[in-house]
Amino acid sequence: MSGCQGGHLENLIEAVNRRFPLALSLSKGVYRLITVMDFFAYILKCSDDSFYAGHTDNLEQRVAQHQSGFFTGYTYKRRPVELVWSENFPTRYEALEAEKRIKGWTRAKKQALIDGDWDLLCALARNRSDR
Repeated sequence: MSGCQGGHLENLIEAVNRRFPLALSLSKGVYRLITVMDFFAYILKCSDDSFYAGHTDNLEQRVAQHQSGFFTGYTYKRRPVELVWSENFPTRYEALEAEKRIKGWTRAKKQALIDGDWDLLCALARNRSDR
């Protein structure tokens, strides 16, 4: 691109992309602003060994909020909490749907997800549907 020597503009775009939840993309010499945001479903393990499932667009901040007692709900009296599983999703809707599904699961099924035990997770899903 003319006027951009030594990749200075590309370095600036890379720095902006690392710092903010947005992206600049170059297409046919035109830079466009693109919104990029990850959403997360997550599971916390509470001090009483129970699990809490939620979703957010800022995982680090949300875990810190649970840890500090910012929320007076389920996790408030079960601190400290520990993040034991998370997965990112392209939309808030998909993260919320994952949270809703997980909240309906048994403890054993949640533990299988946390452990990455896909065989057990599938077996537990089949057993539940056989009832």
